[in-house]
Amino acid sequence: MGTDSGALSRTGKDIGTGHDVIGSISKKAALTLLVAMLVITSGAGADDIKLPDLGSPADAVLSKSDEAQIGRAIMAQIRRSGLVVEDPQVNEYINEIGSRIASQTNDGSQQFSFFVIDDSNINAFALPGGYIGVHTGLIDATRNENELAGVLAHEVAHVTQRHLARAVHASQRQSILTTAMMLGAILAGVATGDSDAAQAGIAVAQGAAAQQQINFTRSNEYEADRIGIRAMADAGFDPHGMASFFEVMSRQSPADIGMRAPEFLRTHPVTTSRIAEARARAREHPRVPTNNTTNYGIARARILVDSHDTTKAAVAYFESRDYENQTDIEKYGRAVAYQRAGRHRDANRIFEELLEKNQKVIAYHIGAGQTQLALEQNDRGVATFERAVQLFPRNVPLIIHYGEWLLQLGEASKAHLLLLDLMNNVPPTPEQVRLIARAASEAGDTAEALYYLSEYHLMTGNLVGGINFLQRALALPELQEIQRIRFEARIDFIREFMSEDQLRQMQRSQPTGASARNVS
Repeated sequence: MGTDSGALSRTGKDIGTGHDVIGSISKKAALTLLVAMLVITSGAGADDIKLPDLGSPADAVLSKSDEAQIGRAIMAQIRRSGLVVEDPQVNEYINEIGSRIASQTNDGSQQFSFFVIDDSNINAFALPGGYIGVHTGLIDATRNENELAGVLAHEVAHVTQRHLARAVHASQRQSILTTAMMLGAILAGVATGDSDAAQAGIAVAQGAAAQQQINFTRSNEYEADRIGIRAMADAGFDPHGMASFFEVMSRQSPADIGMRAPEFLRTHPVTTSRIAEARARAREHPRVPTNNTTNYGIARARILVDSHDTTKAAVAYFESRDYENQTDIEKYGRAVAYQRAGRHRDANRIFEELLEKNQKVIAYHIGAGQTQLALEQNDRGVATFERAVQLFPRNVPLIIHYGEWLLQLGEASKAHLLLLDLMNNVPPTPEQVRLIARAASEAGDTAEALYYLSEYHLMTGNLVGGINFLQRALALPELQEIQRIRFEARIDFIREFMSEDQLRQMQRSQPTGASARNVS
């Protein structure tokens, strides 16, 4: 679930929650909403980077608040499916690139969150409320950073132009939820690879009526293209990157890929005229000579290592070229493969070589510190991490990885404080909240551990579970008064978003006196 703040502090700042608008819908039906933002029945937009007027007819049938609630609910479903890549270095990179683009496309009223789906299919999609998902297969398919930026820019434009709201307005006779299901049904396999979900979604959405709604329109896709291209240029990317990736996709044929077209082509039909127009639009902006950033290569290398069925296969892939002839990124991928295979000495040798060559790359510090600690060179490993924290304060991947190792070293209190400082300043993911819960628990701060676990459940859409953990915390004899006030206020806040069924469920699941220290 999305966050209204990034805070987990003991002074009262909380992770925000939203109303679970699809609590009564099955998981499969909920996933049919995944790509609703990609589809629209009609409507050309303005040829500039502006949000539609807040008083538009579309807003009357699906407000930004509605979109945010739907997006949070779907995102909670996706996270529970286990499909979201939790690698903090990959997540940091995709959010860095996405945020650069998003900052050029709206006035700040729309929040964005970018995430990666562990799926080899080539696809990307936008959810209501500014959630942008990218498959690992698409990242691997891009040839350079500008092509990846082009995909993200296109998806961001779908959100800022509010294509879902405009689609709902075009069919006012349908309920918001039914319409969203119809729009998403044809693409329901985006996150799960479950083609049956599309058929189920269309059936629920009453078949024939859905056909008119789910047809892609040229104006919708072209609008996202031209707005995305301008955003790319303004963000410092080569605006030709979007058309370049379209060309890569257009050369894909069913024979090349087992008689099944990439999902990207199904959700974003590419034609020669569309490529030509994208090229023409790009020429309206100065050509930007750009090189791939090191972080682009690092993210792709990490994805590539994990894409192999076994660590042995990953090692063999990176060892296929002589070490002396490999680029720094290839060497980094090789080191990560060694690390995954437990060959920490070989990995450490490479990480330290790369770090000595370039102290500005955070991933090299992380890799060196991790492998030093894995080799039980504890003083060296801690010193490497501490030096990196001084150089790159509050860097998310660095702090997360360091916090994990501090827990392994039995330094739970230090890990708790380090993670708390980060998450009070940077919105955390649910898995990061669960990590700080573990740190607090191992440090003996049971009340805060239960509080963090409550926030974890709220972020994943389980409001009843979130309240139950707060109630367990309230039952602790060592609870401080300031904590009691904060936890009770949090419960009152959450109740405002709960349905009658959820309130009854909460009453039936009062704490049973189980050990509050069992926080997992």
